[in-house]
Amino acid sequence: MIKCTLKTSLILLLCSFFLINTRTAYAELIGNIAAVVEDDVILVQELDKEVAVIAQRIQASNTAMPPESVIRKQVLEKLIIDKLQRQLAEKAGINVTEDMLNNSAADIAQRNNMSLESFREELQKQGLSYKQFLDNMRNEIIINQLRGREIGSRIKVTEREVDHFLETQDTISPESVQYRLGHILIALREGASATEIQKAEHKAASLVNDLRAGQDFNQVAMSESEDGNALKGGDLGWRTANTIPTLFTDKVSKMTKGEIADPIRSPSGFHIIKMLDLKGGLDDHTITKTKVRHILIKTNELVDDEEAKKRLLDIKERVLHGEDFAALARSHSDDKGSAIKGGSLDWVNPGDLVRPFEEAMGKLDINQLSEPVQSQFGWHLIQVLDRQNKDNSTEHKRNQVKEAIRKRKIEEETELWMRKLRDESYVEIFP
Repeated sequence: MIKCTLKTSLILLLCSFFLINTRTAYAELIGNIAAVVEDDVILVQELDKEVAVIAQRIQASNTAMPPESVIRKQVLEKLIIDKLQRQLAEKAGINVTEDMLNNSAADIAQRNNMSLESFREELQKQGLSYKQFLDNMRNEIIINQLRGREIGSRIKVTEREVDHFLETQDTISPESVQYRLGHILIALREGASATEIQKAEHKAASLVNDLRAGQDFNQVAMSESEDGNALKGGDLGWRTANTIPTLFTDKVSKMTKGEIADPIRSPSGFHIIKMLDLKGGLDDHTITKTKVRHILIKTNELVDDEEAKKRLLDIKERVLHGEDFAALARSHSDDKGSAIKGGSLDWVNPGDLVRPFEEAMGKLDINQLSEPVQSQFGWHLIQVLDRQNKDNSTEHKRNQVKEAIRKRKIEEETELWMRKLRDESYVEIFP
């Protein structure tokens, strides 16, 4: 949609043009701009940098390199969509602080069993500076928060939907088979004319014929697809049946490896899918439940970390010498909710408790007392009373189906939302 009035930045830009008296300077200024996106611009330098990163990634994957013009077109569209989302996030007041970024980076390093310093060194080996990594992560967090606000908050999954899925599609064993799909989207703008729809349908049918005749799927996806996975060769990765977009489900359950389905119509356009691979999986789920109790000492201006640890070590000694844990919990624990129950947290499932507590608990034998353990709540003395394995398959399956339906709805709604955002925004691409 072309807006009736130019944005402030564009007016300033045009004013600057009139202040420049030579055609050379004018051309040079225009030549630095790849696209105008609402009240912002994407510079050629920014585009070149991202194209180089994508090209390097494609080379590293041993995939045939598409023409540079194809990569530039796909990358520019991605930058435009990202820019529009960042602008919308800024208007919505969504922001990521430096502390949030650094904490997220430290968490990623810890999950990879690395210190933050060694993680930085590893990034540099891969040709990515720590600052670039933080900038990329900031962008990803902001966009995810925006999508959560714009889309995720209105996605609901009812128990009836879960029941319906299990009643109608459970025969395909959604957790026993995984599919790896390739995807190409021939997009249609909202309110497309009959001529545009016919043209897109003809193009999709023609591409299917070419692919069935042996044309490389990755190459076609990179050059022709108009969705976010184009530069990955259209690869959607491994998915179970209940995480595949709804409109693909019936087709996928009947496809064999290497098969390419007929074009599938949706509000976003025409979809082409290929079964890249499929494999079996597990259909049972057993969890270990733990019966545990603890004594908590919180730190404050009077009780520092050393004092809290000392108190817990004293309590531990008293328990080892025969005093009752429950009585000591009732008189000393700062967790008032469990203190009245003798420190008992009753039976807990994996993931119910904070990570430091759960990790320490997992290393204890039954009736063994831990050393003082620190969490964000304070310092804990932990004792495991019992463990039992529980077949959680039915509950796990329902939760998996519910989450899969939610992800599917979000994915479908996100595609439509981004297409609408792009169509309704002022964007001008410079040659």
